[in-house]
Formats: sequence, structure tokens, C-alpha cells
Amino acid sequence: MPVRRVVSLVPSLTEAIAATARGLLVGATDWCTHPADLDVARIRGTKNPDVARIVELAPDLVVANEEENRAVNLDALRDAGVEVWLTRIRTLDEAFRELDRMLTTGCGLDRPAWLDQAEAAWSAVSTPVVPVRAIVPIWRRPWMVLGPDTFAGDLLARLGVANIYAERPDPDDADHPDHIERYPKIPLAELRASEAELVVLPDEPYAFSADDGPEAFPGLPSALVSGRHLTWYGPSLVEAADVLRRQLRATL
Repeated sequence: MPVRRVVSLVPSLTEAIAATARGLLVGATDWCTHPADLDVARIRGTKNPDVARIVELAPDLVVANEEENRAVNLDALRDAGVEVWLTRIRTLDEAFRELDRMLTTGCGLDRPAWLDQAEAAWSAVSTPVVPVRAIVPIWRRPWMVLGPDTFAGDLLARLGVANIYAERPDPDDADHPDHIERYPKIPLAELRASEAELVVLPDEPYAFSADDGPEAFPGLPSALVSGRHLTWYGPSLVEAADVLRRQLRATL
């Protein structure tokens, strides 16, 4: 059966579908801000979607992500007879593969030109031989940083920024010593005492800015970067490499 009605539970996937076949979208989360003029039903947030409202919209497909969305909500949708397309994206290569699969196999669309453009843009990136060691906070009160196995960390690595917390074990997981926490909470004193040469401060999920963030790391260069270009996997990838590289160079 052809897919004619789609509800998206992820801002990145919403933008990807809207840029490819906007007419398919009938619902999206409150956090789906791109495109700005998207006129569809809003179904609350990524972590607390209104399952009943989604079912009312009678979608042929709901698109989701294993990190952004909670399994309990996706199971509730499946129990209600709704088909869910679940993506897993932790690297740039995974993003390209999953976007292609979701759009072509899941939604039955032709592969969009913007996806080819994004792949070409990133294939042209030359990773510096000597990376800059950095910490990448994503929240404060409490302080949280990028850990290992993250999409944003992979993008930064390709641009020559080495996340010093990329291999941090989870100290609370005694039964699984090899388990690693992907977004660890780190005391500010430990962050300040690290061997980082740079702190990268995205403006989402926490809205770090020139007046909120750099002051916590005296003496350490602070690069303010676009959170959307660092963490969204979709049409923003076409320009993300240039945007992020320019913002990093402005500091380095």
C-alpha cells in the first residue's frame, strides 16, 4: 500500500521528509521547527508524544529514532496498529544510509537530490592530521557532555575536533564494565581540569551563547556552534560542514 500520510516524531526526519515530499506529512512534534512554515498537526514532544492524537491522524507510517523517542510510546503505537519506521543514527555514514532507506523504502519516494548534495559536501571534507582536543557540553545544571558513539561526535571528528570523553566508561554499570555512557554528567571542576584545548558550545539542546557558557571555562577558547548543524541529520547536512568549519575556525 502506498504511503500517503506520515507522522514524524523527530525534527531531523520531519525536515528530511518535508524537503522531499512535504505533502506526506500530516503530523509532527512541537520541536519540529524546520521548515518554519510547516502546517501540520502537532503531537507534543519527542519524549511524550500524544499517542491517541497520532492514531486519530490515521498515518500510514510513523517515523522515529531509537535515541530521540521512547520505546514505550513506539510500542503503544504498534499496539494500536500503526506502522513505525525506527531509525538508528550514530555516525554520518549511518545517517546517509538511514535517510536513504527511510525515504525510498519506507516512504516510497525517489532518492532526493539534497541527499546526494549532502554526501558530496562531506566527502570533500579533509580531516586535519592533528586534531584539536575538546570537550563538548550539551547541558549545564548539571553539566553533561558528548560521550562516545554519537552523531555529533562523528561530525566533529571529521572536522578535526577530538572529543576527549569519547571513550569514557560508565562508572555505575558494574555488571557491564564495557558499557559506555553516551552523554555523561561531568562535574565542572573535572571539565576545567581536563587536557582540552577547546570547548565546543552548541546552541541546542542547551542554548549556550556568548553570555552563557564560555565564562565557565576561563582561559579555554570557546567555539559557539550551530546545534542544528551539529546534531540534525537531514537537509541541514548539505551546509553543515561549511557552517561548522567556519564557526570552529573563528575560534581557532
